[in-house]
Amino acid sequence: MRIMNTLKLTSLLALIFAVAIGCSSTSTDGSSLEQQAKDAIAAAKKANKEAKAVGYEWRDTGKLIKNAEKALGDEEFEKAIKLANQAQRQAENAVRQERSESNRLSAELGAAATPVSSTGQYSVVRGDNLWNISAKPDVYNNPYQWPLIFKANSDKIKDADLIFPGQQFALNTNPTSAESSAAVAHAKSRGAWSLGVVEDSDKAFLAQ
Repeated sequence: MRIMNTLKLTSLLALIFAVAIGCSSTSTDGSSLEQQAKDAIAAAKKANKEAKAVGYEWRDTGKLIKNAEKALGDEEFEKAIKLANQAQRQAENAVRQERSESNRLSAELGAAATPVSSTGQYSVVRGDNLWNISAKPDVYNNPYQWPLIFKANSDKIKDADLIFPGQQFALNTNPTSAESSAAVAHAKSRGAWSLGVVEDSDKAFLAQ
């Protein structure tokens, strides 16, 4: 009888130990996935911040990150990781796209016959935007200086993303280092934009 009781006790202890090990393993795996999801979301946010800084944030990236955070809150860790990774790839592609476009513009915009900066005026043609006007070697040779044009012509430009052929813009031909730095800082931190809407960040820049 004593041997039988001992065997029963041993079996019970073994069962309890096995269950405990299983629960511990499940908990560890869950914690690991949760941390992976948090890390993936953090990486996506960092990548998207870089895309915003150069004005090339994709429309769906922020939504993907929000959905990933929701999945994390619902403890759907694998779904959260998948969504966050997708958002990170989009943001990284956006930054690569901006670099490619900037290089393309630099290659295409050869020196013009008449330096615009010498006249202090620029006549808008079809296909122009403030970014590529500013990138012209005979204007500022730097696309991030476009806020200088925006500020110098705030009476003519209602929305920085919407200009029209035939408009005549005055150019600040000798901006101070402070003005140039402020323009570049605004161009890189402006955030998402929409056509036909004057963004609050643009209003704040004009008020400086």
